[in-house]
Formats: sequence, C-alpha cells, structure tokens
Amino acid sequence: MQILVKNKDTLFYDEFKFKCCVGKKGISKKKREGDKKTPRGIYKLGPVYYRNDRLPKFNTKLKKIKIKKNMGWCNDIYSNFYNKLFVIKKNVRHEKLYRKSENYDIIIPICYNTSNIKKNKGSAIFLHLTKNYKKTLGCIAIKKEDMLILLKLINKKTKIKII
Repeated sequence: MQILVKNKDTLFYDEFKFKCCVGKKGISKKKREGDKKTPRGIYKLGPVYYRNDRLPKFNTKLKKIKIKKNMGWCNDIYSNFYNKLFVIKKNVRHEKLYRKSENYDIIIPICYNTSNIKKNKGSAIFLHLTKNYKKTLGCIAIKKEDMLILLKLINKKTKIKII
C-alpha cells in the first residue's frame, strides 16, 4: 500500500482521501535546491519526528524520534551534512526542526535524494503539518487530524508516490 499525492491538493491512502498542499511551483521531475517544487516520483518514508511537548500520545508503526531544540536538517549545498539530520551549527544553512509554528510538530522525511546524495538536487522534503493549506517550499503538508489518522495506517514499508 502506498500514499498517493495527486492533483497538487489531494493525498490518498487506501480508501482515505485527505486535502494537502505541495510546493509553491508545483510538482516536478527536475527538482533543484530552493526551487519551491515538490519532487515527482516514488519514495520511501523516514521515521516520524515529533514535538512531545505539543502532542498527545499517538499510534504509529513507524519509528518515533522526539524533536530537540538543537535539531536541524541541512540544506547547505557546501556542507558535508547536506540533506541530513544534524546538530545545528551556526555557519551551516538548515531547516530548524524545533519551531514556534506548529508546522513541524510532526514531520516525516520523504527519502528524496537521501542515498547517493547529489548536492543542489533538493533537501529537507517532508510530509508535515499545515493549518491553512498554504503552498510549501517543496514539502507536502496536511492537517494535524489527518496526519494522526495517516500515522495509524502506514508502516515502514509504505512509500509515497507523487504524481
């Protein structure tokens, strides 16, 4: 079973249909760092990162990792940490995972450009939360209630297909 993202605003899983949003410049096979596009293709999912200070207990078959204040995801094409989780360093560009906004209270990394990483091909592509379906910088976002349902249904073998 796989998650299907289709029509830039719909995410399907089995008989479930959720509203979602994608990158500001749509879905593309030619993803580049900072282009605001969501990468087209089929990808594995990473573990669930979450803010335990903001969430009730939730059920999932995915590995769960608590987000700490010093966690970041590197989007610096000049860094050896490019497109990896790392402890934040001031001189390295990154996405901060611990945020004031609730968008990253739950995130699932989409395994795009994560093995045999190519610099400038795109980084930090997540399935994360939204309150208003505002277009993203390349991620896919859904409402918190929908994410909690999805987390109960998926497992480590689940893939996401973005078309």
